[in-house]
Amino acid sequence: MEPTTHKPSSKNPNWNESYYFIFYDKKNKIGGMSRIGFKPNKSEGMTFLFLFLPEGSVAAYNAYDEATEYPNRLKVEGMTHQPNADGSWKYTFDGALVVVEDSETLPRARQEPNLIKDLVETSLDLHFKPIHEEYEYSAHMTPESLELGKKSGDMHWEQIAIVNGTIRIEDTVYEITDCMAQRDHTHGIRDWTGVGNWFYFVVWFNENLAINPAVILMDDGRLSTGGFIFKDGKNTPLIDITIKNHEFREDGVFPESTILEITDADGNIHILKGTPGDIIPVPFEDADGNKSILVQAFGSFHLDDIDGGYGSYEVLRRLNRR
Repeated sequence: MEPTTHKPSSKNPNWNESYYFIFYDKKNKIGGMSRIGFKPNKSEGMTFLFLFLPEGSVAAYNAYDEATEYPNRLKVEGMTHQPNADGSWKYTFDGALVVVEDSETLPRARQEPNLIKDLVETSLDLHFKPIHEEYEYSAHMTPESLELGKKSGDMHWEQIAIVNGTIRIEDTVYEITDCMAQRDHTHGIRDWTGVGNWFYFVVWFNENLAINPAVILMDDGRLSTGGFIFKDGKNTPLIDITIKNHEFREDGVFPESTILEITDADGNIHILKGTPGDIIPVPFEDADGNKSILVQAFGSFHLDDIDGGYGSYEVLRRLNRR
């Protein structure tokens, strides 16, 4: 496993070390994603936990603290991402989640309490067992992609796993058994409002096939691309990605579908098609008033002639520049 924490390589207050976890249990029709991020130069820790629930509603938690436990422990308030000596991870949460019926209204729930359906006591205890060696993006990216991608971080590790454990929401307990999951770990200066637009897909088909393409789209049309395809126990870098189609709603923010042409390091060309499900928009605004929306969603995917892919469909859209 890669080193869990790193000393800041810059005095920039936005230098960040981030840990992301996503899982989806098809049997229980419940999925979730959590991020913990630390900005040690400004003594800030942040976390969110989103759960997409079986009946279609969404439960959410968001908190900040002074990052007093980093780097000794990856914990912010009620959320913990715990690495183990054997390379496995444990993800735990204990606290109250806000529930909304319509996932797209979640950012407004604090200002509009009538959108809140419920407040539910929740505990999460999930064990993450990797099925392959972690993959580090930057070691396989072109110099141009590395330069363009600097505002999203310096290094980026990904690892797929099988997760087992329990999720308790009030009196309901979900037994999570052998479901697909993934973690990522990044560090560097991440500029949520200045990097341009990006998308990041985590796509699982089964324990022998997954694909993880990521693209940053610059204003002048240039792309920073990275990612890998995992097949039959092997990680193969993605060396080129062409956006064949990227459709949005009339608002130009929320995505509707994506088609990518992907070339891997073995020379194989793949066509990946994806559509998002329910969307959680996460807003960002910097000190100059620049705004962006990070879309968090689970999507369905089709790779070449293989259907049945599922996983994270994440898109960042910059709204304006001032």
